[in-house]
Amino acid sequence: MRHPLVPLGALAGAALLASGCSTGPSPAAGELHAAASRAAASPVAAKAPADVGANELGQVPVLMYHQLTESPASVYDRTPADFRAELERLARENYVPVTARDFQTGRIGIPAGMHPVVLTFDDSTNSQVRLTPDGMPAPETAVAILTETAKKYPAFKAVATFFVNADAFSATGSAKALTWLKEHGHEVANHTGRHENLRSLDQAGAARAISAGQQAIEKAVPGTQVTSLALPFGAMPQPAGVATRGTDYRYDGVYLVGANPSVSPFAKAFTPGAIPRIRSAGPKDEDAEFGSSRWLDKLAAGKNRYVSDGDPNTVAFPSASQNELSPAFAKRARPY
Repeated sequence: MRHPLVPLGALAGAALLASGCSTGPSPAAGELHAAASRAAASPVAAKAPADVGANELGQVPVLMYHQLTESPASVYDRTPADFRAELERLARENYVPVTARDFQTGRIGIPAGMHPVVLTFDDSTNSQVRLTPDGMPAPETAVAILTETAKKYPAFKAVATFFVNADAFSATGSAKALTWLKEHGHEVANHTGRHENLRSLDQAGAARAISAGQQAIEKAVPGTQVTSLALPFGAMPQPAGVATRGTDYRYDGVYLVGANPSVSPFAKAFTPGAIPRIRSAGPKDEDAEFGSSRWLDKLAAGKNRYVSDGDPNTVAFPSASQNELSPAFAKRARPY
């Protein structure tokens, strides 16, 4: 199912949040920052922050994909060639994919001088994941193209987050497809049971819709820990806390639809209950100003892109940005 694009511009996150998503700290913000401050990731080669221009308070693109098709019918469709070209651009520009789970909890273990990117897929379409009878990704599916890109560019990790509905990936079957994703390092996350507009439901109805998606994943792949939710249509339930906590679910990150980069998870301004995403789009597509091509141009041309120092246990940044740091990460701070 498709979502109506909300043209949000440079203040996209603020505009979207004002229209339906809380701009204040999410109910879980304090807990999540505290948990992330305790998180430790596997070390990678660290360098002096100044040597690589480290800025771990910089912006991170969280890209959003839906359907891959040779005949796009909506602004949310991309061709397999478009998708491949975008992944290769990311690889050439020194981006390294991390899952939503790792991003939202600050477990960003990537090499020095590289930039994190979060690849997210909504609606569990067969163009994203379809396996052949021998269990391999079918040609020109998203997982096949992602795997091929990682082989071509070894620093580019073949990991992504798949926000799925009940009866995910019908051509393969939920159990088989979700098991494959989990075994290959991808994150399986919730997109509600039937893609309900949570804003249109009362509190109990929204909780049931979210819970249905959670239960469908757990039934298909028992033991899966689901820690991320993407809101269908970007529609925040009321109250917003329903999106992060329920009787049988608890999410570290809740993802919107549009239409700008996220701030760093180490920043005071980070709201884990309302994380913005960028729709994948070409430079001349409809509403291209709010799409991935234009935003990647802006991030490359600016000075506020997340740059890793290679040490996942510290938060390095120019000293001029000290006031942007969340107090939860004060002990890990490495200003220069």
